[in-house]
Amino acid sequence: MIRWLIRSMFLVLVLAWAPLQAADKTASLKDVVGALEKGYAGLQDVHADFSQRTLIAGVGREQKGNGEVLLKRPASSSAMFRFDYAKPKQQIVSNGKQVWFYMPENRQVMVMSVADMFKGGNTIALSYLTGLGHVSRDFDVSFAKERRDKNGDYQLELIPKKPTPVLARLQLTVSAAAVERFLRQGSVQDTFPVQASVVHDAVGNQTRIDYSHVRVNKGIDNNTFNFKVPAGVEIVKP
Repeated sequence: MIRWLIRSMFLVLVLAWAPLQAADKTASLKDVVGALEKGYAGLQDVHADFSQRTLIAGVGREQKGNGEVLLKRPASSSAMFRFDYAKPKQQIVSNGKQVWFYMPENRQVMVMSVADMFKGGNTIALSYLTGLGHVSRDFDVSFAKERRDKNGDYQLELIPKKPTPVLARLQLTVSAAAVERFLRQGSVQDTFPVQASVVHDAVGNQTRIDYSHVRVNKGIDNNTFNFKVPAGVEIVKP
């Protein structure tokens, strides 16, 4: 269950933009995807606040969390990421090779390799964390039944071309104002204009993450993604 929750969190971390007012003009699907993909091309690192809701279908229970997330795509190594949860109190840290899942209340830290975490074809999840993914390459994309949400922002449905047990469907909410600027200027100011994302797995579990106070390309230090195991904490390997 812990490993599934870890994977779910990363599947939805396509990382969002700071909120903008929605534009009036209706864009085509190609326009929205174009703004999304062009934004990814310039994304190097992200620092944001997040709130998370995970619905576990088998037991009909919802788990909530919130905190701070930092991600970085170095030039010559795998993605690095850090999730500092305020509630529940825990940390998930990776230097691109190892992942540490620290649970202070239990005085335990689970350690695994990045390769093990993303076994079974889940590398799409990691690429979307760092701006390496291409929506039109990896997914069949369409507008949701409701093309816009109550704020006027665009809602997309993405079906992976190679589904996995932990990623059957992805939903994205994309800033209409960011798309409008892309159409007007031919460039992007929001390197990832996604406000929220929802991952659906093969058995009906859902994880939604909303982002706020997003800062991009600020040059996050690599040492931020190293984790020192506290004294007296048990190391657990799955």
